[in-house]
Amino acid sequence: MERLDVVVIGGGPAGLAAAIAADKEGASVLIVEREARLGGILKQCIHDGFGLVRFGEKLSGPEYAERFIEECMGRNITCLTQAFVTDIQKKGKTFFITVVDCHGVHTYESTSLILATGCRERTAKQVFIHGTRPAGVFTAGTAQHFVNLMGEMVTKRCVILGSGDIGLIMARRLTLEGAKVLGVYEVKPEPSGLSRNIRQCLEDFDIPLHLSHTVTRVFGEERLTGVEVAAVDANGKIVPESRERIDCDALILSVGLIPENEVAKQLGIELDPATKGPVCDTNFMTSVPGVFSCGNALHVNDLVDYVSESGELAGASAARYCKGEAKTRRMVSIEKDEGFAYLVPQQLPSGEQDGKVTLYFRSRQSLEQAKLTIDVDGKTVFSRDYRQVKPPEMERLVLDTAKLELKENSKVIFHLKGGAD
Repeated sequence: MERLDVVVIGGGPAGLAAAIAADKEGASVLIVEREARLGGILKQCIHDGFGLVRFGEKLSGPEYAERFIEECMGRNITCLTQAFVTDIQKKGKTFFITVVDCHGVHTYESTSLILATGCRERTAKQVFIHGTRPAGVFTAGTAQHFVNLMGEMVTKRCVILGSGDIGLIMARRLTLEGAKVLGVYEVKPEPSGLSRNIRQCLEDFDIPLHLSHTVTRVFGEERLTGVEVAAVDANGKIVPESRERIDCDALILSVGLIPENEVAKQLGIELDPATKGPVCDTNFMTSVPGVFSCGNALHVNDLVDYVSESGELAGASAARYCKGEAKTRRMVSIEKDEGFAYLVPQQLPSGEQDGKVTLYFRSRQSLEQAKLTIDVDGKTVFSRDYRQVKPPEMERLVLDTAKLELKENSKVIFHLKGGAD
């Protein structure tokens, strides 16, 4: 039975960054990846726009991933591909991880775990679309896999439900390949994707975006022949007289992502209902000591640059935990007002701390001239102004917690208000 310091579950951008960071700290590291190749979803993202924050240049998904894969290989970090974690047991401070791959069943001992398992797409079943189940209904990621990796066109005339970033990018990709994208339908009154993708993928190609609209039904037996779309009112209810049939041969779903946290649930880790990911502290350690979370398993990110950043922070923290260098700290839970959709991490350290901590948040709604304030025990100790915040665009905040003067029993409340408030 091989003994390791850190086992990273997931070989996407978060897992690769975590493994490299842990290795830099002197830890022995193993990556377990279920696919045949490292890189995660980036392997099929052939468009550019990756790496602007981290490298200051526009890279494609494979180019971005390759930089981390090459560094992993250069450091001789052990990577198991086409491997699956089937069981994890914790005995004392040691984790026993059972892994199955093409060579058989293996058990590893580890002092710490990093959950970098990414996320999965919501399906038609999860958004309650009525009708039969014909061929031609794809998630945006599946359509992207067919077109970019397999060279197979999935449609000639399609409708896209949801304005998430992958759906917007596929609207452009399918148009470039000769398909007709009849429209993108979004049930919310504002888009779910980044503003730059709205401009570059829809407006530049004259693809219509229908806000406050959804797909209510699909038609077809063996193959999709059409969909029914309808407007929704301010309460999200269907407006009956607005129902309309659109003839098409495919429906592409871009209706949200769900963090993959089956392993976290198995370990009894506390999950945040807002993010569907683990509750963690500023070291990205979860409620189970020795287990860390990062990337899209922790919360869904817009930019891969921030996925890698959280992976690095988690990897370095896991390595320090293994060496006993991580300080035992009293954590203070963060409260937040209704202006936030979520805030990660959910806990801050009390007492004097060296260095700074990184937090990520999304607003619940679009706000102009927004102000974020932090109250500690009824006193405002921090504020920052934002020209605009939008739910699709995650914000990053760096704090020096020493200046907050937190005590063990401090009450910490984050507020986010618009200028009109």
